[in-house]
Amino acid sequence: MLEHTFPMSTPRSPLVPTLARSMLRRAYDEAQAGLAEGGIPIGAALFSRDGALLGAGHNRRVQDDDASVHAETDAFRRAGRRRDYADTVMVSTLSPCWYCSGLIRQFNIGAVVIGETANFYGGHDWLAELGVQVLVLDDPACTAMLADFISSHHDLWFEDIGL
Repeated sequence: MLEHTFPMSTPRSPLVPTLARSMLRRAYDEAQAGLAEGGIPIGAALFSRDGALLGAGHNRRVQDDDASVHAETDAFRRAGRRRDYADTVMVSTLSPCWYCSGLIRQFNIGAVVIGETANFYGGHDWLAELGVQVLVLDDPACTAMLADFISSHHDLWFEDIGL
């Protein structure tokens, strides 16, 4: 697996790749659950910096007939209310779209772990420029899962990303 970390503007403890991969596993399982429900296989989870799960979810646009329920928003909602999110890590199987990147920025989530960027390159460069720690894991399972979905559900995929 290739890994690359984008620069950060504020000193924070670095993201540990082994912990990040274990966090990604939870997001991947969420994506698989979404796929099993007939939805788009994108999963996410919000963790504390030490790896405690706060909330997990998956893209529910199809299941809930609601275009706003992306994986990251589902995980964020399930995490519940907090006063501060700077010490949290959003983990997603896919680079966050602009909508989800906005959520990360709005609530000052301190770090993002991304499973893959080959199928979709979202707003993570912008987040890194704003000081969010970004770790891209280039996970082959995440890449293959979404590539398979895109090839068999082309129209639904392009609806999801707004094209």
